[in-house]
Amino acid sequence: MEQTYPVIKNADSFFIDGGKSGILICHGFLGTPQSVWDFAHGLSAHGYTVSCPRLPGHGTHYKDLELYTYSDWYQTIERAFLNLKKRCDRVYVVGQSMGGTLTLDLARQHAGIEGIILLNPAIRIPGFESYRDKPAVGYVQEGRPDIKRMDVEEITYDYAPVSAYHQLLDYMDLVRGRLHEVDCPVSCFQSLEDHVVPPENSDYILEHVRSKVKEKHVLADSYHIASMDFERDQIVEQAVSFMKTGAETLTST
Repeated sequence: MEQTYPVIKNADSFFIDGGKSGILICHGFLGTPQSVWDFAHGLSAHGYTVSCPRLPGHGTHYKDLELYTYSDWYQTIERAFLNLKKRCDRVYVVGQSMGGTLTLDLARQHAGIEGIILLNPAIRIPGFESYRDKPAVGYVQEGRPDIKRMDVEEITYDYAPVSAYHQLLDYMDLVRGRLHEVDCPVSCFQSLEDHVVPPENSDYILEHVRSKVKEKHVLADSYHIASMDFERDQIVEQAVSFMKTGAETLTST
């Protein structure tokens, strides 16, 4: 299937050419690469090649989301990862919210990932559970993105199809049951105040992956979309430190 609406300005995939270490970034549910644009450029300033694909159905019109499943989202991320592997000697993956779900799924299926970085990853969202019992028709009105900073705007949808929520719920169920298959180094960033994904998601993930290297960073001044919030630069610095020390130390031994 093909999208029926044009891509919103500044919402499309982007690629930043850099060194031989690459970073794949997975944006979240209803979001777009715009949500990680500044974050990605912060990473690229340290010499990394950065790729951020736009997930199918995102960044156009909410009706496009009805055309795709979580398999389409995953296949997009997997293609971007394989292309990055051809260009770079090392590849790390960053995922925010549902992008964290995608990152965990990719990590369990591909041994060639040096390490993953999760920003408020989604593995179970109690607030979305009521959608399971709703028919996969119609739309849900969305509120303002969960960002503490008031001077930034995320490109997202005002509405979302119920069918897309079904896909998200099914995908989180799938990945949650296979966390034990993830064994690469993991660095997790957890906002203490997140109005979308309960912070306990991060703890659950760290408890259930088999990774030998696991670390958690607490964010005290950011809400859910941490890549656009007050601690963005701090996340960049700690992520780079993880990639240069924690992940690389393990994978080089």
